[in-house]
Amino acid sequence: MNFPAPSRLFALAILLTFPVSVAEAQKSTPEKSIVRVNATLQDYSFLRPWEKGVPTPRRGLGAVLEGERVLITAEMCVNSTYLELEHPSSGARVTARIVGIDYEANLALLEPADSDSRVFEGLEPLAFDDSVAAGETLNVWQIEDNGDGVSTDVEVLRVDVGRYFIPGSVFLLYQVKGSLQARTNSFTLPVVKNGKLAGMLLSYSSKEQTASVLPTPIVKAFLADLEDGDYQGFPNLGISFAQTLDETFREFTKITDQEGGIFVREVGKGGSADKAGIKKGDIILSIAGQAIDARGNYNHPKYGKLSFSHLVRGGVKVGDSIKLELVREGETLTVDVPLLRKMPGDFLIDPYMFDRGPKYFIFGGLIFQELTLPYLESWGDDWTNRAPFNLVHANADPLPFEEEGREKLVFLSNVLKTPSTLGYESINSVVLSKVNGVFIKNIKDLATAFGAVPENGLHTVEFDDFPKVIYVDDRVSKLVNQQLIQYGIGQLERLE
Repeated sequence: MNFPAPSRLFALAILLTFPVSVAEAQKSTPEKSIVRVNATLQDYSFLRPWEKGVPTPRRGLGAVLEGERVLITAEMCVNSTYLELEHPSSGARVTARIVGIDYEANLALLEPADSDSRVFEGLEPLAFDDSVAAGETLNVWQIEDNGDGVSTDVEVLRVDVGRYFIPGSVFLLYQVKGSLQARTNSFTLPVVKNGKLAGMLLSYSSKEQTASVLPTPIVKAFLADLEDGDYQGFPNLGISFAQTLDETFREFTKITDQEGGIFVREVGKGGSADKAGIKKGDIILSIAGQAIDARGNYNHPKYGKLSFSHLVRGGVKVGDSIKLELVREGETLTVDVPLLRKMPGDFLIDPYMFDRGPKYFIFGGLIFQELTLPYLESWGDDWTNRAPFNLVHANADPLPFEEEGREKLVFLSNVLKTPSTLGYESINSVVLSKVNGVFIKNIKDLATAFGAVPENGLHTVEFDDFPKVIYVDDRVSKLVNQQLIQYGIGQLERLE
């Protein structure tokens, strides 16, 4: 059985019953180099954006690093309202704070809020090992309830590139095989080689007895970026591509005389490729001097075939430049691409949203939101079929909306039955275009437009689709707003 994120490792505590060996022969032991991490998480509601979910606990293990800091996965503290570090043996505890976090790389660094804490007494920081190769043995560390360390051997099957946590965001991965035993704090688990940190366990399949490990090279890049206090994150190229295996397609794109290459299907607005002039229809032959084959892979000197994405996220930083060799309309050219990181808030539709609530605005019972991927995912695992079709389509093809000048996609998500919305109760999931003749680029524009009193007392609200236009009474709507606050909606807007 495969466990979906973020519950996949937590489920180990209930379902797995595999044998392990006590870590007596390790050069350093789990009980001396890891701590328990206790978190309280409270997710935001995207269908009822003024609400939050029920607080839920989460327990994991963090790797102790130099300077009394603790490394965990970002999943461990997503939407956290409280974080705590606990000594594995003595049980000493201290409130923790986040030094740095990157949800795309699925990494977070914690430190104690109290410098006099006893949590680190007798503990030794872990050094790093980034020499892992296929065929080697690693150890997954856990802690018994009584504080004893437990180590499980796993074999590295291959080194690959895959998703960590955020859809569409891929990094280097170790794919390993081995049996893991259930533990109550098994959401995040350190993985070591010869007593040095080799990575953090991301997921586990009890059926296949395989797991994915976030490797130390990515950890070291994350920590190095944090050192100056100005975290930039990992760059992205900002393209979608198609393979060029079909010979007819290769003839069409005029690359029959080339050995490999990938076809650029889309170029994300404002991304690295877009700003460098990469165009839809270009064929990328090489990146940073590495030839890209027809499947989108290159030959790594240590790991073998890897996705070209590792060339962008594996050895370069935001601000660096890489060279791309292209074929454009049959002509070969070389382009320098300065690398940047497009933040989630810079997208028309946020691909993820953590530690902040959805932006919304309520007026007289009309509930408007900025569309985000988490909103669509609120419709369940089958959201691509269950969520409103027009919104799913907008998420898949945002370019037409961006070309209109929109910064965010504002839509009417639902309508509360009030005196101001009589006759409009069945309207939902329609994209907003204008209010009182003002084109709406984001939720702040909407709040400003409704803040102005219309000459005839009626606000004109225009949509892209049916019902096209509705009219809302300003005076009645403002009276309704006061009643909504009195009867349970404590906040009528979140604009930041």
